[in-house]
Amino acid sequence: MWEDPKTGQALTLRYYRHILYRRRWWLLGPLFVCWLAVWATSWLLPAKYRSESMILVEQQKISQEYVVANVSEDVQDQLNAMKQQILSRTRLEHIIEQFQLYPRLRKQPGLDDAVEQMRNDVEIKAVEAPGRKGETSAFSIIYTAPSAQLAQTVNSQLTSLFIDENIQEQAQIAENTTDFLSTELETARNKLAEQEKKIKQFKGQHLGELPAQMESNVQILTGLQDRLRSLTEGLNRAQEQKLYLESLIGQYRSVKLGADHGASSLPALDQELEQLRSELAAAQARYTDTHPDVIRLKGQVAKTEKLKQQLESDLAGKGASSLDTAPTTAADLQAMSPMLQLQGQLKANQQEIQDTQRQIQQLDTQIAGYQNRLNSVPVTEQQLADLTRDYDQSKANYDSLLKKQMQSQLATNLEKRQQGEQFHLIDPPSLPHRPFYPDRTVFSVFGLFAGLILGFACVGVAEYADDSVRGSHDVKIAGARVLVAVPHLTTPEMEQKQARQRMQEWCAVIFLLVVMVAGNVLTFFKG
Repeated sequence: MWEDPKTGQALTLRYYRHILYRRRWWLLGPLFVCWLAVWATSWLLPAKYRSESMILVEQQKISQEYVVANVSEDVQDQLNAMKQQILSRTRLEHIIEQFQLYPRLRKQPGLDDAVEQMRNDVEIKAVEAPGRKGETSAFSIIYTAPSAQLAQTVNSQLTSLFIDENIQEQAQIAENTTDFLSTELETARNKLAEQEKKIKQFKGQHLGELPAQMESNVQILTGLQDRLRSLTEGLNRAQEQKLYLESLIGQYRSVKLGADHGASSLPALDQELEQLRSELAAAQARYTDTHPDVIRLKGQVAKTEKLKQQLESDLAGKGASSLDTAPTTAADLQAMSPMLQLQGQLKANQQEIQDTQRQIQQLDTQIAGYQNRLNSVPVTEQQLADLTRDYDQSKANYDSLLKKQMQSQLATNLEKRQQGEQFHLIDPPSLPHRPFYPDRTVFSVFGLFAGLILGFACVGVAEYADDSVRGSHDVKIAGARVLVAVPHLTTPEMEQKQARQRMQEWCAVIFLLVVMVAGNVLTFFKG
């Protein structure tokens, strides 16, 4: 139930049907005119066709386990960079001139408007990989043109530019990366050679003072000290031998000088001989017969015994030659032979002592030198550690750059052979059969809805402005009572006229419906 906006009386659905029937041409007229205007406008607007191609971002054909790519640019960033290059003014102007695009805009001075229009007509859409959000696996290139063939041709040109640009850019980036790494590698090689030279010079200047030579220096120093100890012991023995020889010579002289006074010196030799034998027995109890002390004491005992025998022989022969008198006969020479032997041994002993002292002095100098070397090892070790640390860092940097340079060279060769990440055309530019704009089906449906709205609006306005009374229902709505109702009377001529009028209306309605249906069918198949 509805209410009349003027009187507030309730209105039935039947009343509204009567209104629509009575105002049918107020509804059908605007509906048809509005639809026809919108539909005709859709056919008058210039058509635009869209050609679309799909390019797959094909991953590197050889496993990353064997060859690591040296181009790590994200696909989306790469697309943005390529889009800026391909849609640059220079390239678009070349395409516009090549295909004679935008003739109306080309008539204007310069091609700024034409270039801007073409940028608006080119659309690039990235396609995400299934199940991998944010990762681009493909992208589509869409170009809009006034004709289908032109749209396909220009899109083919744009697609070729993208693929060619990708190949050139990937190869150029790979080569630039390899060249950069080669330059850095050469710098690292020179720095490493410089560090090696410094270490070599340092080792040459501190030869014998290096930490690696410390063990050998200690061994040499230990050997020198052992040798010094041995020479010192030998010097002590030689000095003892010297004292012993000097005492023997002194005793021999005293014995020879006192030969005329008897054998008063023999007991002293016996006492000394007894002492030497006691020392020999004690040494033999402690050492073996090859021990130097045992051998030395045996020699002293033998010499003392020989001297004693010689003195006894001289006393028995009453030799009277003086020790200071030169021997004149064979007998005097024989008598002087023990004395000469002792003097020769004393001179040899003195020479031995001098040689030993000289060797000890040389050993002291050598020991002091090796001790200085050992004392300077901590300082040398620290200096060498600093040089070695710099060398190790340079060596590690060089090895790392060398590995990267070799990998980059492999990746560059891979790009040159087009085995790396490439753009692969999977859907060539399409030839559109229907225009992208205007969508005449949408225009037609929109015209129908707009016409209905306009028709209902016209019916409402006409009905609201009409105050005429057409029946008892209108009288009741006006608030008056119906006293007498006179039925509608018609003549045969009026009935014939109404029948012709209805026939004409039905023909007009059928005509309008046929026109709208034909227009929609044409739009569906040709739009």
